[in-house]
Amino acid sequence: MTFVPVAGRRLPSVHLERRLQVEPRRAALVRLLGVVTALLLAGIFLQITGRSSLTLAGDVVRSTFGERRGLEETAVIATPILLDAIAVAIGLRMRIWNIGAEGQFYIGAWAAAGIGIHFHFPTPVLLLLMAAAGVIGGALWMLVPAIARAYWNVNEIITTLLLNFVAVTWVEWFSIDIWRDKQAAVIQATPLVNARLPGLFGSTTLHVGFLLPLALAVVAWYVFRYTRWGFEVDMIGGNPRAAEFVGIPVRRRILTVMLISGAIAGLSGMVHLAGAAGRLQGTISNSYGFSGFIVAALAGGSFVGLVAGGLFIALLLHSGILLQTEGLSVYIVLAIYGLVLVGIAVAEMAARYRIVIASGRSPGASAPTEELP
Repeated sequence: MTFVPVAGRRLPSVHLERRLQVEPRRAALVRLLGVVTALLLAGIFLQITGRSSLTLAGDVVRSTFGERRGLEETAVIATPILLDAIAVAIGLRMRIWNIGAEGQFYIGAWAAAGIGIHFHFPTPVLLLLMAAAGVIGGALWMLVPAIARAYWNVNEIITTLLLNFVAVTWVEWFSIDIWRDKQAAVIQATPLVNARLPGLFGSTTLHVGFLLPLALAVVAWYVFRYTRWGFEVDMIGGNPRAAEFVGIPVRRRILTVMLISGAIAGLSGMVHLAGAAGRLQGTISNSYGFSGFIVAALAGGSFVGLVAGGLFIALLLHSGILLQTEGLSVYIVLAIYGLVLVGIAVAEMAARYRIVIASGRSPGASAPTEELP
């Protein structure tokens, strides 16, 4: 901020300064405060519109935490979000922004559906083949952005984002035309796949796929904390030129990280197809890829925070479904969802940055600073 002379003095300068270290407890409290503030504002908004926010909140809590089915449905929603968040988070360790997790999710589901519809192997074998197809499909969908980024430094934000629309259109075409379920007269969906993921703990709603992102989060945490490969990826994210100077193959690591990111997002599509959806359709994703991106960005590279954030976002989405059954418009639900996300984002900024005020002094004099907590 520029100093402006006023009567021989200068106005104080106010700017944001990044904290060198973010205390985990303080950061957690600030994020919690952001969520609570956003929910309070949403409650006030609902009261103004003539609805009882306390009654609605009570219904959501009872339907989610008071019943096993509510917890299971929340976990089902969280599964693809967490997988997509892990996919994005691995790229973010290298400062690579994979905005295309949504498209990779669609292509992974499409590739898995191609195997699941047209082949009749024993369930374990068919599930493994579907998983392999989902992984390969997601990785191949990331191949062009990865090569463009590694060799020509093309911005991956643009390439991955644009491919989302291509993937959605591709899946819609197969769902309503090429693979459409004509026998059941289902207009915008394919036949059911021939293998489904088994239920978890005897549930008919929650499937074993929920354990996959939890296991992957542990593996990713270990890799980036204790392995040379993880150290090299983090070093490239911090300073690519320094990493290249010490002999790290930067291009190869960029290709590897981006392909792994696409593969995990593609696996997310397969898991959701074989676990919850059962058939391929143009609306198979409830913006899971974009939600995963939000979770990964707010987690800031922490895989523990990623799991907690993914479960919370899934809780918000499940609550939104319940609120619609209570008569709330989908636009009001989306507004509440957006308000909470804004609260989390502001809290994240408050945790990572501090406000510094430099007092105005005459020229040549040192300017003491004052920090706001």
